[in-house]
Amino acid sequence: MAEQTAALTTEKAGSPDKTKEKSLATRDEAIYIAPPVDIFENEDSLIVVADLPGVDKDGVAINVEDDILTIKGKAKYTQLANVLRQEFTLQNYYRQFQLSDEVDQSKISAESRNGVLTIMMPKGEKSKPKQIKVKVG
Repeated sequence: MAEQTAALTTEKAGSPDKTKEKSLATRDEAIYIAPPVDIFENEDSLIVVADLPGVDKDGVAINVEDDILTIKGKAKYTQLANVLRQEFTLQNYYRQFQLSDEVDQSKISAESRNGVLTIMMPKGEKSKPKQIKVKVG
């Protein structure tokens, strides 16, 4: 599994050469940072653990499209009173990874607890090691 940086694009309407020029598009006005992750592998699965402080389970979006795993988190912060000076703000999170063929994408699951997102990605049957018995004929 490799990290993927996918540029977002939009098509320009009315391109004279009909090749549909592409230009960079912004996701939205929010600022995104890449959350730190740890990736583990065992015999049966790959496990991604991402730190998303300030993000609850409703603020997390995980998508898999064209073999790219996308993690997007929207942090929530409630101000306790009128702000006199603010040096800390929670940021939103965005990160992508290229998935290999060994991941069974239909069985990916995730859970979020205390700002830590854990994504379990089971390996497909073809990628698990198998012992082949030799028959005596």
